[in-house]
Amino acid sequence: MSLVEVKPLRILAFGDSLVAGFAVSRKAGFTVQLEKTLISAGHSVEVINAGIPGDTSAGGRARLEQALATEPDLVLLEFGANDNLLGLAPATLKTNLEAIIQRFQENHIPVLLTGIKPLRDLGETYQAEFSQVFSSLAAKHQLPFYADFLAGVAGRAELNKADGIHPNPKGVKEIVRRLTPLVVETLGHLQKGHA
Repeated sequence: MSLVEVKPLRILAFGDSLVAGFAVSRKAGFTVQLEKTLISAGHSVEVINAGIPGDTSAGGRARLEQALATEPDLVLLEFGANDNLLGLAPATLKTNLEAIIQRFQENHIPVLLTGIKPLRDLGETYQAEFSQVFSSLAAKHQLPFYADFLAGVAGRAELNKADGIHPNPKGVKEIVRRLTPLVVETLGHLQKGHA
């Protein structure tokens, strides 16, 4: 009697330095911590780091084919921080994210969308338009949605590097702790679909 080996579900963390891990050791980085947390909760997963520091949503869109080539079962989509820091128009962010989401959906790959609150204050109108990009795309495409990737971490010196933007290892752990329930819920829906 042969045992069938169950292939771990592959989660692609597709984004910028916040998923890539900026000036933290590999083992303290977001993808390693998320994978470790999910495995210890009994999930058979592999989390792939497809984060590039400094990347904007346009950069993510440009490397979509690379991302698709990893054949993920789920994409955790995290872009927007650099678009905001560079003062790029929220409409451009929306166009790029929508193209990314649609491309994954065309390939029947579910997307968990994470938003981010603006890190740079560019006025009330910009702030409102920027924040609405994520929630409107999540609603339109019926995506699992985590409103603020840096919730509970942004603005807390003890959880961030000296630049006040990038989380330190403690901050990464806090992000993973807060985000894990939604990832687990999304994995549950995926596994029901595969059963």
